[in-house]
Amino acid sequence: MVTLEDFRAETRAWLEQNCPEGAKGPGQTPLGSKSIELEPDVRIWLDRMAKKGWTVPTWPLEYGGAALNNDEYKILIEELKRVGARTPLTGRGVNYIGPTILEFGTDEQKARWLPICARGDGAWAMGYSEPGAGSDLASLSTKAVKEGDNYIINGRKTWTSDAVDSDYIFVLVRTSPDKAKHEGISLVLVDMHQQGVTVNPIALISGASPFCETLFEDAIVPVTDLIGGVDRGWTVGKRLLQFERSTHAGINISGSQGGRNEESQLPELVAHYAGKADGRIADASIRTWLTRHDMNTHAQRITQRRAIAELQSRAPGFTSSAVKLTNALNIQDGDELLMTAMGNSAYHWDTDSGASEKEVAAVKKWLYQKSLTIAGGTKEVQLNIIAKRVLGLPD
Repeated sequence: MVTLEDFRAETRAWLEQNCPEGAKGPGQTPLGSKSIELEPDVRIWLDRMAKKGWTVPTWPLEYGGAALNNDEYKILIEELKRVGARTPLTGRGVNYIGPTILEFGTDEQKARWLPICARGDGAWAMGYSEPGAGSDLASLSTKAVKEGDNYIINGRKTWTSDAVDSDYIFVLVRTSPDKAKHEGISLVLVDMHQQGVTVNPIALISGASPFCETLFEDAIVPVTDLIGGVDRGWTVGKRLLQFERSTHAGINISGSQGGRNEESQLPELVAHYAGKADGRIADASIRTWLTRHDMNTHAQRITQRRAIAELQSRAPGFTSSAVKLTNALNIQDGDELLMTAMGNSAYHWDTDSGASEKEVAAVKKWLYQKSLTIAGGTKEVQLNIIAKRVLGLPD
């Protein structure tokens, strides 16, 4: 029997020998997209980790994982951080739909789709929200009509992040329009490389366009790619949302949490712009703000580690909403702190105005991360879940 000490030693030796220098520190992290070319070392790192089963380390061996338990998983993440290794594979394949198929899929669906997710042989988008069905998701109108061995999909989804670079999309559709709105929904897997799927990017205030609108016009889905049973999409879809929120919170062990150890540069950046006096940040209010933020960041990390240690399943339940929300709010608080410290330097949109590339990037990051309290379930939705499901408050 391999002890945890032996596992750590073997893991450390393997990582030191097999992690390329070009896969360490900040840089490209694969989503699995067939349309995005990977840097040579990033490709080598992905292939080696996939062969080892460490892109999805807690999944069963037969589906491309390594069947690690919680203690072994924790050691793997610690050792990845120790060598500064970058996450070999991320995205909705390993973190959202893969764990959902593992829980609700048939044996045939698991055997087909999970190895694809584990190897990164295709990136995934998420087809939930619609122009008329956001927080009230059960009001969705995208339809799936069964014709022989296929479903024909028609409708429109919005906020389908990364859809322009995705190969597949998991979609909530209405399969029984005559049933109550929560009861007539199913979850299907759609190949995006077909004539009936069109993707339109949506520009954000930050200038980036990771969010998209996706149109389905007679798109075809084999009946074998409906997950969890006909009209059970509400149950399956809610579980997937728990995996999503757990990933945002950094506590989803069924996917790829990654190993890159990015210590926050916020204290140095704030000190640079706010200025120092007598060896400390001159502005007392900025100094207090930074101290409070640093304490909250450490508390958040401890909470994440505790949640992972206490997991009895591959994703936590409603607690994930609390961890996800506090993490998003703390990140946004750090952005606001930096913008305040930067003063006039926070008002540049491009380098033509004399700002540095780092300053422009900081401003755009601040704007982009406004979406953190919307993506993966809005702040208001998370607060409702916390009130009802965690605190047990009445409706």
